[in-house]
Amino acid sequence: MAQPRIALDVFSDYVCPFCYLEMPELDALAERFAGRMTIRWRAFELRPDPEPTLDPDGDYLHDVWGRAVYPMAAERGMTLRLPRIQPRSRLAHEAAAWAEDQAAHQPGAGEAMRGALFRGFFEESLDLADPLVLSRVADGLSLDGSALRRALENGDHRQAVMEDQRTARDLGIQGVPALRFCLDGEHAGMLEGAQPRRQLFLAVERLLDALG
Repeated sequence: MAQPRIALDVFSDYVCPFCYLEMPELDALAERFAGRMTIRWRAFELRPDPEPTLDPDGDYLHDVWGRAVYPMAAERGMTLRLPRIQPRSRLAHEAAAWAEDQAAHQPGAGEAMRGALFRGFFEESLDLADPLVLSRVADGLSLDGSALRRALENGDHRQAVMEDQRTARDLGIQGVPALRFCLDGEHAGMLEGAQPRRQLFLAVERLLDALG
């Protein structure tokens, strides 16, 4: 079966509330254009080591959440809580990449892991930097948590995560979510920030029109 000619690369981070808030919009996009496009989630660590992480009790986060996150969450019917911690997210990206590999024999594993990581962090302050915590998430999804822990210890998916980061840098991406549309493998446009469903639909419809 031929691959769809339209692809959407979603650069995101598990500590970014706007990336989580974009998930239902992207799910709707995937359903609306099923078979005509593919969505690929790509890793983007907002604050890689040694850059300092944000203060979970600082004024910046409280301001952003009060002004933008909570209103958007209410609008999209989602429950988010300002996390009590601000961990580094590279291991979470590696865990998501590992889960995508499991999808070959456990369909939906990547999607399930992605949702669990977002929900865990923004609803339960899950420590995304703790390999043991991540392995428990895998176990909770009926995946092999011990295998995930070994993969994290060995850095099996670190190169893939870093490659996504380099691609984002080459594209000039500095914040997420960043949505890159491709047509026949070529760059066809970029949207930055959490987009409403209608805007996503219009972007894909324009590309379909271009295909004739």
